[in-house]
Amino acid sequence: MPSLDFTLTRAKDGRTVTSKDYIGQIVVLEFGYTFCPDVCPTTLSNLTSALTRLGNKAKAVRVLFVTVDPDRDTLDSLNLYGAAFSSQVDGLRGTERQLESLAHRYRVAYSVSRSKDPREYKVMHSPIIFVFDKTGRIKLLSTNPDNANDLAHDLEQLVDEQKG
Repeated sequence: MPSLDFTLTRAKDGRTVTSKDYIGQIVVLEFGYTFCPDVCPTTLSNLTSALTRLGNKAKAVRVLFVTVDPDRDTLDSLNLYGAAFSSQVDGLRGTERQLESLAHRYRVAYSVSRSKDPREYKVMHSPIIFVFDKTGRIKLLSTNPDNANDLAHDLEQLVDEQKG
């Protein structure tokens, strides 16, 4: 898997950020969208529980939530969504081209079927998280991040490994 590499807009401050802004932190990368009825809120909830279990060690971890639905996910809505879970969640948004490039880099499938009728507007995305070490190297990927205890264990191990 490739190392962490992106250029996107951070929802908290509207600033353009790159992967270099997160060097020195353990990074959890998740693709999703704020209107997601199940996978995204469950995954972020589990990650938040895992971070809580880490206590002070959680300061070394940053969760990056990249929207696959930039037409509806404004910077404000992304910021509010991430903040509802944890202050350690950074909502990120990009252009269609930036998103396509990033999704292709990590082999993430997604599709958006736009419609003026909200019942017909459909979004699909891969339910996967990527965990990168402090240098931006991939260390773990999970297609089933449902167990907060397992996530906490894996993140704690990585934080302890990366001390220094």
